[in-house]
Amino acid sequence: MSDAIHTEDLTKTFRGVHALRGLTLNVPEGAIYALVGPNGAGKTTAIKVLMNIMIATSGRAEVLGRDSTKIAAEAFCSIGYVSENQKLPNWMTVDAFLGYLRAFYPAWDRELEEALVKQFQLPRDRKLGKLSRGMRMKAALASALAYRPKLIVLDEPFGGLDPLVRDEVIEGLVERAPEATVFLSSHDLAEIENLASHVGYLEDGSLRISEEMVSLSERFREVEVTLNDGASVPGALPGSWMQVRNSASVVRFVDSRFEQERTEAEVRKVFGEVRNVAVTPMSLRSIFLTMAKTGRGMA
Repeated sequence: MSDAIHTEDLTKTFRGVHALRGLTLNVPEGAIYALVGPNGAGKTTAIKVLMNIMIATSGRAEVLGRDSTKIAAEAFCSIGYVSENQKLPNWMTVDAFLGYLRAFYPAWDRELEEALVKQFQLPRDRKLGKLSRGMRMKAALASALAYRPKLIVLDEPFGGLDPLVRDEVIEGLVERAPEATVFLSSHDLAEIENLASHVGYLEDGSLRISEEMVSLSERFREVEVTLNDGASVPGALPGSWMQVRNSASVVRFVDSRFEQERTEAEVRKVFGEVRNVAVTPMSLRSIFLTMAKTGRGMA
């Protein structure tokens, strides 16, 4: 499988401040890839470099096999791009806006346009400037999906949306996902967990992890070990154990490379025989909070 997006040692600085630090990223074709991380991590900068809105300080990026610095009008016939703060022509009605865009996209599908308008309940006769934030996002998304792009790029698409609108936007994405690769940035981890097939965690301009969602969910576990009387916590612990804390006879930690037999064997090696080992799955939010607190990606 080839990559819809590939970056190699991508760096972007603003007056000596690093927004991206050697970003190397691969987004497989057909993936729903979520780039997540705290505000200021570099997510929007990465997308703007990919979309040729910004030029990287160093490194290179390819989008659909094309150098990102060559992304221009023709290339956007295959790319649907929607950003959180995207400017729309407020004086246009929804109908006029969609009609204006049709001429620029040879593959524009009028039947799909109509289906999207109905799905998102867009009022064709209303001016874009009179729509709510959620309706404006849905109008922008409809305009980016109606020509069946090979790649859909979304920068913080859920920001400021109420739960119902978020669900409608996600439903529209999921229905179109089999036809395209989706690359989105977000800090809304609860929504990403139910949507993404792949996830990358960006922190301070550096990519800490990048892998399939299933793999990430399987390798992180909260572990609680109940020790026998008199047992203590030694100074040397496995490198994959994060946020180790103990209280009385109980030791708790997060194992970032969890495997049932391996983890239990490590517990016995460190503590000897123990009373009990309890293992609990973790949400995506809990995983990233753990990584943020420890400052380690543990890829």
